[in-house]
Amino acid sequence: MHPTETLRLALHTSALAGMDNRPKNLHRALTYQSEDEGPEAGPLCTEHDFRTTLNNSHPTDQLVELWRKQLTQWDYSETPAWSSTEPRTDERRVAVLTLLGLSIDVQKLLNSLIPVPRASGPVVISEDFTPWYTPQSQQGRSWYWPAYKRLLAEKKGLPEASIAALDSSSDRVVERLADPTAETAYQSKGLVVGHVQSGKTANFTGVIAKAVDAGYRLVIVLGGTLNLLRAQTQRRLDMELVGRENVLRGAAEYESDYADDPAWLQGDFLSHKGMPSALGGFDIVRMTTRDNDYKSLLQGIVALEFEKQEPALPLHHPRNLHRASARLMVVKKNKPVLAKLVKDLNKIKTPLTEIPVLIIDDESDEASVNTSDLSKPDTERTAINEKVSELLRILPRAQYVGYTATPFANVFIDPSDTEDIFPKDFIISLPRPAGYMGVHDFHDLDSPISHGDRTIANSNEKAHVRDIRLSSHDDDSALQDAMDMFVLTAAMKLYRAANGLGDRIFRHHTMLIHESVRTADHRELHDRVRKLWWNSGYTGPAGHGRLRTLFDTDLSPVSQIRADGCAVPASYDDLSPYVGAAAIRIGGDDQPIIVVNGDSDLKAGGDADFDKRPIWKILIGGQKLARGFTVEGLTVTYYRRRANNASTLMQMGRWFGFRKGYQDLVRLYVGREESMGKKEIDLYEAFEAICRDEETFRDELQRYAELVDGRPQVTPAEVHPLVTQHLSWLKPASANKMHNTRVVKMRSAGRWEEPTAYPTDAPSLRHNTALWMPVLDSLSAAPSTFAYSFGGTEIQHQFNALTGTLSPNDFLSLLQGLKWENSSHFDPHLAYLEEISGSSPAKVDDWLVLAPQQASSQKQISIGSSPRAVSWFGRQRRRENVFGAISEPKHRAAARRIANALPYGGNATTEKFVAERRGVIALYPVVEPEARAGLETSRRIDPEKVVMAFTFVAPASARSSDGKVVVFSTIDSSR
Repeated sequence: MHPTETLRLALHTSALAGMDNRPKNLHRALTYQSEDEGPEAGPLCTEHDFRTTLNNSHPTDQLVELWRKQLTQWDYSETPAWSSTEPRTDERRVAVLTLLGLSIDVQKLLNSLIPVPRASGPVVISEDFTPWYTPQSQQGRSWYWPAYKRLLAEKKGLPEASIAALDSSSDRVVERLADPTAETAYQSKGLVVGHVQSGKTANFTGVIAKAVDAGYRLVIVLGGTLNLLRAQTQRRLDMELVGRENVLRGAAEYESDYADDPAWLQGDFLSHKGMPSALGGFDIVRMTTRDNDYKSLLQGIVALEFEKQEPALPLHHPRNLHRASARLMVVKKNKPVLAKLVKDLNKIKTPLTEIPVLIIDDESDEASVNTSDLSKPDTERTAINEKVSELLRILPRAQYVGYTATPFANVFIDPSDTEDIFPKDFIISLPRPAGYMGVHDFHDLDSPISHGDRTIANSNEKAHVRDIRLSSHDDDSALQDAMDMFVLTAAMKLYRAANGLGDRIFRHHTMLIHESVRTADHRELHDRVRKLWWNSGYTGPAGHGRLRTLFDTDLSPVSQIRADGCAVPASYDDLSPYVGAAAIRIGGDDQPIIVVNGDSDLKAGGDADFDKRPIWKILIGGQKLARGFTVEGLTVTYYRRRANNASTLMQMGRWFGFRKGYQDLVRLYVGREESMGKKEIDLYEAFEAICRDEETFRDELQRYAELVDGRPQVTPAEVHPLVTQHLSWLKPASANKMHNTRVVKMRSAGRWEEPTAYPTDAPSLRHNTALWMPVLDSLSAAPSTFAYSFGGTEIQHQFNALTGTLSPNDFLSLLQGLKWENSSHFDPHLAYLEEISGSSPAKVDDWLVLAPQQASSQKQISIGSSPRAVSWFGRQRRRENVFGAISEPKHRAAARRIANALPYGGNATTEKFVAERRGVIALYPVVEPEARAGLETSRRIDPEKVVMAFTFVAPASARSSDGKVVVFSTIDSSR
């Protein structure tokens, strides 16, 4: 770097460092910093110099990177004293650059080099809390958070925006804990909701770092129910938070419990460059290690004692607290282990009432939740829940924060059970991180593109998902295809490593086979897979022939479109030299398979310890791989295991996560269409339903997070009704975790609502059809063509529909007369429609009725004695006699536009019907499979064989005056 560039960079570095977390006039700051630098510094302090430099800069130049780091911090700052603007907005950036005193020209240059981040922030549902965690309160006390930030930037290479997002989201947690120095003890309980395999550990590592800096001196991490997961969590915290010096505590390097860990030997563990206590910080004392869970301390109980510099003052007094060492333990959710901890805590001399404690519960919906019905006499809590409750009882300054990707069991806890872990103080939903592959990346939710028109380019399912027909239990062809894809993607990783990406990014390469949790099944599967492997002939002509076909028909077409700049060979001939090396990496030791379960006889392939060695293997497992544990390098998944609730099924989605450098290579082979009595289940459909449940929950949290008159719309105790269920047989959580909650009213202004619990008996179907037939017969003779084009895209939703109108009173009267299989499904909607129709003045003027018409004349029927023909729709019920989706995605946008819930959509017919106080009804005469016999010839059907299904969109203006959407009742044991 030229001396002038070096000096300019130094001046800007010092100027920004002196701004004390708030933007100030840059020219004055640069001038002040230049006073001791000599006359050559003067010209570098002018705006002209800054503008000229930016004009000639590249986004990766050091000066630009310096400004990117600082601007990102200001962009993400949640509630700065220097601006009332929202974070991550153009308004915030303007406020920052104005305070810096920069001209419009320089502002434009900075914004072009460093665009405003648009990432969503965390969503918070919270009780009121007393602010205590402020930049001023932390001045001079931060040690572990800055060290963790440094590691993320320097060793992990995280972008500044990702670090800023972590900073912001961890602040939202820590500020809602109790002030550790407060005289009066308070116990805060909260829940943090992430995504499966999405970085929840990074968030609670940041929370721990900030909490110990603030004064929390005992941190208990409940690290899952398995040794595998507990050890993985312990290593992560030791590596990224605790640091080498606290691990060694004066011992020799070879005495470390990580002496055989490549990351330890390569210097990847955090280093404080000395004991923190000798450098003005404080030490963290580990009470557990990677290989050892918590053990009774006996004479070593002194290790849990907290030193007081001033014995006359309590430990939580600032003059004691900030000079004491912190204690950290990662404990398995195991009753004997937790019992030892409780026993030891009761022995120590430090009063438990004085110790600020942070309890982090990883996978908090597993084991921690009480599944016993305490309303029944002589019922005791379940074992783990009882021990966690006991910890909270004996530690009055303990703060409890649960982490999970499947929160439903946690929000179903009785809010009045004060000894339980209900998140009474806050629920925080973390945003989806950049670079994360989740359910959305494997499904085409609400895609406007018909199935026949979907391609690898516009369909995630076409790109990443391959079917396993579950009825073909004796056919291993799909398993052979999955194994071939595993070898082919291994060769692709070697090819990419040799063409720009390097070896380290592909340290691990794995395939997961998940069919059952039973050990006996794992034995049989191990033998099948092993036989397939040795008969695959990957280095011979037969193997190369299969791989060439798979490359040409699957891998290459997907990667050519979705490789995102990563190298893709032009032909199989360019890739084939890497196939042999890939096969050797996987099976060269004659052990291509690792079985992850408790069967010691199946350990020939070694343990799935990703920390100690590179692993290129096929993993067979069940419960041990179904929750929390990260399967590194996972590229191909062969999944056939069923589950009967959403939480369990979602946690098995190990294929979700970060796949840098190989997103295009990821494949999911998933079970489809298995008989369950008269119904069929589809695991791919089940994951799609889970995605809808999860997105609905997060969307509802987002809506409720907005304050009404400065007050929260709901508290965490009122979140139960936000949980939905899109697939009848797939409950949100296991039955013993679901408490009784009843939604009374569901306000849905501008939203597409779709009842599904229609009756099954002939008299009820005939009754409902009779109510709807006058409406159907009154519709227009010819259909109109409705369409909606989304702004800035070529995607257009278009369909033909007959039209008519209903008055609010007529529609309400019709709805009140309908019969249902389960009326509780529709009652909350009916209560809302009664509210907007009967209020004074009413919030709806009329309802536009649409009867979508299909192109095929084969889909036309006349119902009963009606002279007109209308389109019918073939749909099938799920379990419990409830339909899944009835409508088609292309019908929804125009209807919502007519109800004023979407902006202008470019179609004259649609726009003709738009009105501020108009709702929309869409009618779907549904004919179920058993009622279709002879329909194509007679084209007439009896009324009792038709399900008159409908959807509705209430006017977007039909909102409640108080801004609340859900009105509900819930069983509360205190009432």
